[in-house]
Amino acid sequence: MKNLSYIFIITRFLKHAVGPTVTIYVLQIMKFVAVSALCLWGLLCLCASVKAVGTLELMRDAAVGWTGVLPCGKWDCECAFNSQRGCCCVANEMSMLEDHTFMRMVDMWEQLTRLDNDIKEVTGNNKIAFTAAMRSRSDCFGPFTSNVPIRYYAISLNQGNGYNDALGTFTAPRAGLYSFSFTAYSNVGLDGERLYHKVQLIKNNEVVASVWEDNREDTEDSATHSVLVSLRQGDQVYVELLSGRSLCGNTKEYNRFSGYLVYPFTQE
Repeated sequence: MKNLSYIFIITRFLKHAVGPTVTIYVLQIMKFVAVSALCLWGLLCLCASVKAVGTLELMRDAAVGWTGVLPCGKWDCECAFNSQRGCCCVANEMSMLEDHTFMRMVDMWEQLTRLDNDIKEVTGNNKIAFTAAMRSRSDCFGPFTSNVPIRYYAISLNQGNGYNDALGTFTAPRAGLYSFSFTAYSNVGLDGERLYHKVQLIKNNEVVASVWEDNREDTEDSATHSVLVSLRQGDQVYVELLSGRSLCGNTKEYNRFSGYLVYPFTQE
């Protein structure tokens, strides 16, 4: 709008200054000059575009026609220069990264599996414990002509099922360090009667520990013994009463036998 105002002012000035004929002539010259300028500008733009397109074509032809070693480094030159558009030029790198990642994951999984097995080896099957008592009786257990295993029938705990009440024997479900305790109680009831017993803990027919009493001064006595014993899987532990001795007056189930796994052995 501003340019049109300038043209209108110039036209009014020419009409008054030089007359209508000269004014028309001047306006035709100005129109010719403007059209010539526009044509020249369009021609220059076209040449620049053609030159740019031509330069890109030359660069592409030079790259395709290259016969030497391409400076691709770790890139896939075959993919970049000879495959269709959209090809991933880092396919080899990505493939190697995927393989490396996959192998690392496999290795980590194997390590986790071994760790899980080790944890299960240490913690699995660890709930091994038992406690049992002789049944209540007012008479005496014994004497016998030979050593007799004591059968503790009244079971209050038997985790791991290691204790067999029919035999009075504990069989180790797995190797480890075990704690055992046993109590020998006897009450002969009358003054002057002989309090005479000996009870011992046996591991695979070998004596581990024992308690005993032999006197006529007491009518009632008890003793408890606790030991730590290393066992292999299948080892047997039990309590026996020696021949010629007896346990009497066990009316409150004081005679007891207990044991539990302290910790397992990882290698038997």
